[in-house]
Amino acid sequence: MEESKTRIIISGGGTGGHIFPAIAIAKALEKQEPNLELLFVGAKGRMEMQKIPEAGYEIEGLWISGLQRKLTLDNLSFPIKVISSLMKSNDILNRFKPKLAIGVGGYASGPLLQMAAWKGIPTLIQEQNSYPGITNKILSRKAKKICVAYEGLDRFFSADKIIMTGNPVRDAILNAQFSREEGLKHFGLDPNKKTVFVTGGSLGARGINNGIKQCLQTFRDKDVQLLWQTGKFYYDEMQKGLKGNDHNFQLMPFVKRMDLAYSVADVIIARAGALTIAELGVAGQAAILMPSPNVTEDHQTHNAMSLVKKDAAILIKDSEAEEKLSQTVMDLLNDSNRIAELRKNAAALAIKDSADRIATEALALIK
Repeated sequence: MEESKTRIIISGGGTGGHIFPAIAIAKALEKQEPNLELLFVGAKGRMEMQKIPEAGYEIEGLWISGLQRKLTLDNLSFPIKVISSLMKSNDILNRFKPKLAIGVGGYASGPLLQMAAWKGIPTLIQEQNSYPGITNKILSRKAKKICVAYEGLDRFFSADKIIMTGNPVRDAILNAQFSREEGLKHFGLDPNKKTVFVTGGSLGARGINNGIKQCLQTFRDKDVQLLWQTGKFYYDEMQKGLKGNDHNFQLMPFVKRMDLAYSVADVIIARAGALTIAELGVAGQAAILMPSPNVTEDHQTHNAMSLVKKDAAILIKDSEAEEKLSQTVMDLLNDSNRIAELRKNAAALAIKDSADRIATEALALIK
């Protein structure tokens, strides 16, 4: 291992919302520091262990998982996992000898950054949400810098550590041309019909899917096109609810070309994860946000409200979807001025050089 190398560890993962920004930060670091050596640290069995090597980076895994809210057998092993992960983190840090550790959220970032701080290695954390989880609250005490995407985080972190950087988005969205014509052709959609794009993430979201089921007859009556990412767990169930002549409805378990999906949409219905919020801003889209009610500290509602307060999105609760979603969608589709206003306000909130800002702050800690 060359002593002259600038070695940095990026730790975290668990979901695409952590992994895609981590990869974006890695690429930004490579642009700014040619003498760079990177190592990722993730949680064994989580998707980063596959996605990070696919992106061309090395990764090591920790035996760590989240603490469940209710009493489970997994919770009994949690202290053992923490001790094991701290010991493995210590071993990784001793071998790799990084000059900086970056945490992007997710189970693995906790033990790795905690051990780095104990060993005197500078740490930087990226808080993606408008309401931080307990891990980042703990890590923030010893972190040198905290990169955030929302205002008001000084309620939780030391104000002198906070830097507004926004959330990095993947290259496929950041550098997309958002060609509507190409998107319509790709998905086999009619250019003369209004289009709603629905996404609950790769696994799907039951609340969104149940709400959309209540919209189907209205969409049939009004000749509205639907591009619907159901999630792999719900695809078969949602497909059974269609009629033989539902040619306006394109159901997919997973949409690979999100840039093209954004390009065809008049209105988007989505969860309010940090990555989704960032991508909607970059794409400049009009969205109806349905925050997941099953996340820590209800942080998706806090994320969504940051847009709603700026008139950059509309919020509907999961519990209200079956009653309100259909009318809300149709009112928006029939109001082109309202769509234009939401798009303009969403785009105004976007920070497109977020990964570069984080990389600059990270490298400044070393230099």
